[in-house]
Amino acid sequence: MSSAIPFNRKEIKSLVSSKFLLVILISTPSAIIAEYFNIPLAWMLGPMIAISIAALMGLKVVMPKLALSGILIILGLYIGTYIDQNLINQMVNWIWTTIIMFFYILISIIIVSKYLQKFSGYNEKTAIFSAAPGALGPLLILAEHENSDLSQVATSHLIRLIIIITVFPFIIVNYSNSDAIVLEEINYLDQNHFNLIILITGSIILILLFDKIKVPAALLSGTLVASGILQVTDIASYKLPEFSINFCLLILGASVGCRFAEKTIKEVANNTFHSFIATSLLVLLGLIAAYVATFFVDNNFLTLVLSFCPGGIYEVAVIAIAFELEPDFVSFHHIIRLLFILFTIPIILKVINKVKKVR
Repeated sequence: MSSAIPFNRKEIKSLVSSKFLLVILISTPSAIIAEYFNIPLAWMLGPMIAISIAALMGLKVVMPKLALSGILIILGLYIGTYIDQNLINQMVNWIWTTIIMFFYILISIIIVSKYLQKFSGYNEKTAIFSAAPGALGPLLILAEHENSDLSQVATSHLIRLIIIITVFPFIIVNYSNSDAIVLEEINYLDQNHFNLIILITGSIILILLFDKIKVPAALLSGTLVASGILQVTDIASYKLPEFSINFCLLILGASVGCRFAEKTIKEVANNTFHSFIATSLLVLLGLIAAYVATFFVDNNFLTLVLSFCPGGIYEVAVIAIAFELEPDFVSFHHIIRLLFILFTIPIILKVINKVKKVR
């Protein structure tokens, strides 16, 4: 069974478990309260904060992988509506931002890993895994193989993700000329619903294929490619209702919080300060990369900032959707970022091992 869409008895039981029900019961009112106080991305930040606190307090919460997979497919279909022939024609111009992304990743890993080694006491390999701007899942597999401290790597990335998701929406609200996305009025019931079935089927086929050949972020990349092909060729197109975005936000926010289920308050507290500094360095380097990119492309600067943001691919993609900041461009660059990280880290580790052998 595919790890991207884990459809099995264990996951189905998890969907109807009291632990997941508790997540929904905590997340829904926290999202409504956050929205009442006009907090940006209320349906993600409210559940994220509430579930994080609940998890650290010891409450038994869980986010079924099957539930997360489902909403990530919805997210991919949402972004897929932005794909058209004009966008594909523009992608040739993204080669420059792709090159900038490579150097951003390389410089980030070097600078931030050196900081973590010198000031937080991380060993060399743990510092490198912790410094990488994203790709937590694959990095944990590599880190385990290299006998690195998995707890330090995971906690560093999780704290960074919390900081990014919490801070960036406020920055965008303050500096963006437009409010959060206002969707056009559409009678969703008048659409050809068979097109939705075609889009979902095509997406699942490509997701399973991409997962088998180890394409990063298979859930998002598979859905994007499938929906892009089907829409550009006029085979199928479909616009999802507005409430589905709020559901995506809620599950994504809660899923971040659930990752703290096996963490202790002491463990998080010990990593918070240095993770904050490391995140600040990564964001600063990302801002520099975004500024350099303005000389090569005409995209909105906030779009470029999100594209070089060291946060999770799905969380950043949903921020781009919520604030209408070219989610197709942002998603493309985050998928490229994952590829570069997975390509760069093993090479760096090989160099380190060779240098140690020579010594």
